[in-house]
Amino acid sequence: MTRDEKYDIGYYGADTMTDEDVGRILQITEQAEQFETLMMYFDCAMSQMRTKLEILNKEMALKNKRNPFEYIKYRLKSPSSIYGKLKVKGVPFTVENIENTINDVAGIRVICSFIDDIYSIRDSFDVQDDVEILQEKDYISVPKENGYRSLHLILRVPIFLANEKKYMNVEVQFRTIAMDFWASVEHKMKYKREISNAEIIVEELRYSADLINQLDRRMLQIRERIERSEDIAEESEPASAGVRIMRKN
Repeated sequence: MTRDEKYDIGYYGADTMTDEDVGRILQITEQAEQFETLMMYFDCAMSQMRTKLEILNKEMALKNKRNPFEYIKYRLKSPSSIYGKLKVKGVPFTVENIENTINDVAGIRVICSFIDDIYSIRDSFDVQDDVEILQEKDYISVPKENGYRSLHLILRVPIFLANEKKYMNVEVQFRTIAMDFWASVEHKMKYKREISNAEIIVEELRYSADLINQLDRRMLQIRERIERSEDIAEESEPASAGVRIMRKN
């Protein structure tokens, strides 16, 4: 077996390919520099979205007197993960196919306190003329069969280079704290494991996801009650309240 045959796209299975193996393929096919440039573009696009989200967080925090975000996670797909995704799609491993075929090379996960915050942020992208929503999958309104809930957006955002403006795709996932807890635990328990009584486990996870959704809805109702009570208190407060009148003896 020649060196080129060993690192051909079809030689390794997607689950056995390492980042080092992918690096060798890129060297052999003379795409290493192109790949590095493309990943830089995706990283810049992720930075653009990070800035946009930070601005929205500040604006909404000032307006609503609370932060809509709990925290944000960022990641670029690893070379081996990119390789595996193209292989599953049956697409040759080229830099051009990475850019044109995979929408989630750059990924952002936004963890929010409440469900309505998620949709408020989503709606804000509609009025930003430099952001285009290419794809939307609302697993909150229509959860996956296993109970998974999240809002997935594929956004097209510009990055400004030295001599051009280039548009790149970024995936943004929105979850509440409870949704993220469920998804993280579900992944850890099931990832690459042979599970006995799998049907029972799947049913328990689905039931747990429904309970978490009920909790999210209940917490939203409680917050809205608190906000309404605050509004009523402010409206009923006398205009002179808090004003100290000084009198001369």
